[in-house]
Amino acid sequence: MGKIIAVANQKGGVGKTTTAVNLAASLATTKRRVLLVDLDSQGNATMGCGIDKKHLKLSSYDVLTGRAGVSEATVLLDQLGFNLLPGNSDLTAAQVELLNTQLRERALAQALNGVRSQYDYIFIDCPPSLNMLTVNALVAADGVLIPMQCEYYALEGLSDLMDTYTKVRNTVNPQLQVYGLLRTMYDTRSRLANEVSQQLLEHFSDKVFRTVIPRNIRLAEAPSHGLPVLLYDRSSRGALAYLALAGEIVRRDEKPDGAAKPASSGSRKKK
Repeated sequence: MGKIIAVANQKGGVGKTTTAVNLAASLATTKRRVLLVDLDSQGNATMGCGIDKKHLKLSSYDVLTGRAGVSEATVLLDQLGFNLLPGNSDLTAAQVELLNTQLRERALAQALNGVRSQYDYIFIDCPPSLNMLTVNALVAADGVLIPMQCEYYALEGLSDLMDTYTKVRNTVNPQLQVYGLLRTMYDTRSRLANEVSQQLLEHFSDKVFRTVIPRNIRLAEAPSHGLPVLLYDRSSRGALAYLALAGEIVRRDEKPDGAAKPASSGSRKKK
């Protein structure tokens, strides 16, 4: 049974979509079966995979609203090695429609349950805010992966997200765990970054990934070419960092006792 991981942070600009796309691509190189779900109405993950978000026949909107199944809406990305459930601005309407349905926070969970056995990892790229889409992702997920910059305001955003995580865990998804915290856009020359990094290690211990994602121009350029950085410049520091993260995740998840200790707190369609 595949792991469902929500890539989330209520603060924008922390490398959330960059992490979702590049981690999916990096794990695909290890022969893991990966599905990336774009649940952000901006559709950046979709565009970052080379898919035109403005000309989708089916999307995550159709899945959430019951108009299509996951397999019907999924795009097989042969070059990238993983599958994509694309998203676009239609997701804005999905939030409104879901409010008028029963079990509205479980729509994504119900949809993914039918395909999770087909994948080793399902990553959900969440919106940079707390809304019905984010709640759906957290209810569907086994764990939440939190990308964050090591700066003052990022700590405040982390505090807000942990509050949301706790509420979801205490109400609708008691199995939800903190899958890991990922330090992104990291500059080792910054004293503040190093201080915040140390605070994260003190408070979250082994929940902080050892791998650190550096600031890297290739990571910033790759989405404009519709490619993960691994295919854009495999030798770049950004590509090597996400490959290292994929390796760290595989080693951790395949330990005899499973993943790291929890924090207390089928049918495919070609494009």
